[in-house]
Amino acid sequence: MYKICLFALLLSLSLVAISQQPGKAELEKERASIQKEIDDVKRSLDETKRNRKASMAQLNAVQRRLQLREKEINVINQQMNLIEGDINQGWRDISKLKKELDTLKLQYGKSVVYSYIRSSNYDFLNFIFSASSFNDALKRVSYLKSYRAYREEQANNIVRTQDQIQGKITSLNQSRAQKSLVLKEEDKAKEKLEDEKKEKDEVVSKLKAREKELNKEFADKKKQDMKISNAITVAINRAKAAAIAEARKNAEALAKNNTAANTTTSKPVTTTEKKPVKDVNFRPLDADPVAKVLSAKFEQNQHILPWPIESGRISMRFGPSTIPGTNLHTDNKFLTFETEAGKSVKVIFDGEVALVTYIGDVQAVIVRHGKYFTTYSNLSSVSVTKGEQVKTGQVIGKVAEKEDNLGELELGISNDTNKNFDPEKWLRPNR
Repeated sequence: MYKICLFALLLSLSLVAISQQPGKAELEKERASIQKEIDDVKRSLDETKRNRKASMAQLNAVQRRLQLREKEINVINQQMNLIEGDINQGWRDISKLKKELDTLKLQYGKSVVYSYIRSSNYDFLNFIFSASSFNDALKRVSYLKSYRAYREEQANNIVRTQDQIQGKITSLNQSRAQKSLVLKEEDKAKEKLEDEKKEKDEVVSKLKAREKELNKEFADKKKQDMKISNAITVAINRAKAAAIAEARKNAEALAKNNTAANTTTSKPVTTTEKKPVKDVNFRPLDADPVAKVLSAKFEQNQHILPWPIESGRISMRFGPSTIPGTNLHTDNKFLTFETEAGKSVKVIFDGEVALVTYIGDVQAVIVRHGKYFTTYSNLSSVSVTKGEQVKTGQVIGKVAEKEDNLGELELGISNDTNKNFDPEKWLRPNR
């Protein structure tokens, strides 16, 4: 019984896995999407090469292109598996149909032989007229008609089965041709992968030559990131303090109303004052009903939030990263974009400006979205003020120039516990 249940479970899991496998159309659509992103990365990479020396933006672009190329090869392999599955199934169908055809031919041959033998000993007219009654004669005529129809159906089944076999053979040949085409595409993708690996090695080699310079850049960025993080902490603490003050004000007003109501009763009400118990899990920004609604809306828009810039590229991703073959390490607390200096920066969701501040010689804007905060740093100018309500897509400032008419925007997403999130996982892909 146990073995039967185990077999049934494994069979059901296998069927679920098969049903969840993408089909040919889905894989072709995925390949087209990957190729489009590869083309976008290539254009971005070409712009980066024209505009400046070897940089983290270049390394990020070539690494992303390698990831996409490997993903493309994986999809091609899935397509190959489907085609090979079709070919194997085609062979099985042909083999089955050939066996059916052999059986049909054997049965038809026996019926022909039987008819021949019967026709040599019997005359059909004698068979009919030898009937014992008129009804018996009608039955014999009906039998002869049925037998003739049976033989015709046998012949038709043979023709249909032969047509099915021919159709399967045609489909099999098409699958073989498709397999040959996909194999060529796989070879091309693998050749491109090797070329792109060489290009990545060249970029890494150039970055190695700039190791001392990049070390300084990373150190400066770390200091700058620390200042931004401190500004975020200030904005969060101020928002918390304001929420707590508002909550206390509402509580005092409620207590005052209750006291006034108690004085109107005929019997005095005695109360025992208790010291409030501090809830370590209390989150004031999550307790406010209005803020709670905005937080929920912000969460619902994960993966579909707009990019804060109209054009540009990701030059450094969120989290730790290392340049291969060097001692260069960085842990980015934000998502760094590279774009033209002076480009407009737009807020990615409705909210309230919590803080506008200078970080060194550039400015930063922090916007509150309920219990979430988005930060936009490295701005040359700002067009909003603290306390202002802003809408998705509203311009809040301009990107400051870093060098060669290029600038970098630092985008951060954090919550009321000062936890940093990867902004790339909140933004919609490809802008």
